[in-house]
Amino acid sequence: MIYYSKVSYTLLSVVFIVFFGPLIPNYINDGFNTNMFLMTLALIILFGLILHMFFNTTYKIQNEKLYIKCGFIKYRPVNIGEMKKVSKSSNIISSPAASFDRIEIRYGKFEELIISPKHKTKFVEDLQKINPEIINNL
Repeated sequence: MIYYSKVSYTLLSVVFIVFFGPLIPNYINDGFNTNMFLMTLALIILFGLILHMFFNTTYKIQNEKLYIKCGFIKYRPVNIGEMKKVSKSSNIISSPAASFDRIEIRYGKFEELIISPKHKTKFVEDLQKINPEIINNL
């Protein structure tokens, strides 16, 4: 089963403003020139890669493992049998989550994973089908 990450358009808007906001005064003061064009083009390409990551973050449950892919980046699979607890999280730490509506998965001895599946309840239910001992604190 594949779950897509929930996407926060507010977060995406903030990233857009941070990327392109500083260009506005430069265009007003200096006008359109080759350097500004190249800078804008580079930022558009970089923002396109960020968009790709936002809309292509997936969480795949297969063969009793959780596979996480964020754009072009693949994370090490997590054994669902080692998962102990799932709970809501407001942690803003960098993670494969395109939204601030996140869940934290504790597994192994002291490890944790923060993700943001669109359908959290169904996602946790599918995890619990494989490992019924997972504590659900959503």
